[in-house]
Amino acid sequence: MNAPTDGELLAAWQAGDRKAGAALFDRHFRAVARFARAKVWSEEEVDDVVQSTFLACLEAPERFRGEGSLRGYLLGIAWHKLQKLYGRKARSPIDVAEVSVHDIGPGPSTALARRAEHRLLLAGLRRLPLQFQVVLELSFWEEMTAAAIGAALGEPEGTVRTRLRRAKELLAAQLRRLGAAPDLLRSTVSDLDGWARSLRAELG
Repeated sequence: MNAPTDGELLAAWQAGDRKAGAALFDRHFRAVARFARAKVWSEEEVDDVVQSTFLACLEAPERFRGEGSLRGYLLGIAWHKLQKLYGRKARSPIDVAEVSVHDIGPGPSTALARRAEHRLLLAGLRRLPLQFQVVLELSFWEEMTAAAIGAALGEPEGTVRTRLRRAKELLAAQLRRLGAAPDLLRSTVSDLDGWARSLRAELG
């Protein structure tokens, strides 16, 4: 017997089937938690973002029309939840094209990674303007195409492609500004995509 699709599980959950909800949560929890973990300051905040994301999915079933992946839809919700969190911390709405996670409040993100390259990469990502950090992480860690990222974030595909190119340039420049040892910097920058993808396992 084939496993139920995301759409089938969601419909059953919305009809009151808690087992379907648990199965859906198990299927997508890691992706949502990973997405939040590099952009917040504590595991408590990760849990809050994850729980509020799944709750929003349950409470507004009409918003998911099955046109894209449910995982992308959930990550789009998580992004909106994160922006609300940033606004509360900054005590006003923030400009995601200008402000980074590090600008809002330096956090212990590098402690999440064991490899020096991973710690350097996390520090660099958290210093990018948020709109660039988000598209890079969705590309690196969730292996989403520009079209899928655009659908999740409500952005045109062409805009996402341009943003991805610019994000990689900004990240390489940010890594150099962090003043890492030459060998570490060379190792990280020379295989940026590889190190970023291997960091996925460290984050969840």
